[in-house]
Amino acid sequence: MPWYEDSRGERLRYREQGQGPALVLIHGWCMSSAVWSLQLDRLSARFRVIAPDLRGHGDSPVGSGECRLETFCSDIIDLFRYLDLNGAILAGWSQGAQVAVRAVPLLQERLSGLVLICGTPLFTSAADFPHGLAPAEAQGMALKVRRNLKRALEGFVARMFVPGELAASGREEEIRALLDAVPVPETAVALQSLASLAEADLRKQLAAIDRPTLVISGEHDPICPSAASAFMAKRIPAGRHVTYAGCGHAPFLTRCDGFNAGLADFSREVRGAYV
Repeated sequence: MPWYEDSRGERLRYREQGQGPALVLIHGWCMSSAVWSLQLDRLSARFRVIAPDLRGHGDSPVGSGECRLETFCSDIIDLFRYLDLNGAILAGWSQGAQVAVRAVPLLQERLSGLVLICGTPLFTSAADFPHGLAPAEAQGMALKVRRNLKRALEGFVARMFVPGELAASGREEEIRALLDAVPVPETAVALQSLASLAEADLRKQLAAIDRPTLVISGEHDPICPSAASAFMAKRIPAGRHVTYAGCGHAPFLTRCDGFNAGLADFSREVRGAYV
């Protein structure tokens, strides 16, 4: 895995495979670039697929910045500048979708499109946003992390899939091996990034996104409900919502072939207008 240098002069890791239009994939909370293995392997024949390890995740060190949304966003912008990416598709999953939304205003001239996968503009529910988790649930996640991070992550991963989804994918062993390969971050990293996820409210930023946006959700996602994706798609001027029936929080794993084909179709559709 190569390194790139951020604006602080610190080095962070990323994966890169293939040639062609750039497709940048941002992982979610306590994950790493390893979760995109099925995209790196299968889309690299047509795309330059780039998947960074966010600060404190995977093989990227924590460095001098806190592992929060603002720092992750700054690091992604530095990645684009370091690699001089233009006309790229930026795709973020779960917390990575929040990073992508936050980064768009500073990357607009370098983007041809945006893909938000099982994300939400507001992780916890509010009086005017019923599409999130109960605040007590987010607090419970933090308590589990403090008690035993490894066990908390095992429970989180198990919750990503609805009953029978992994078996029906035909790739259960491959997906489990892929997720087992994700390094466990430090507890402080997990807590910082979880707090940032729970505190962020990106609803007002959606209307300012001026690139074609594909919003993807799992029909039965228990972490970032499909209704949150529908909310985003309605408020992004060029937003489109696609739901994967029978899926939970990671359709890019269990519906890999359809997901990859949809991503390729979206890229072909939008990139010509902005490259």
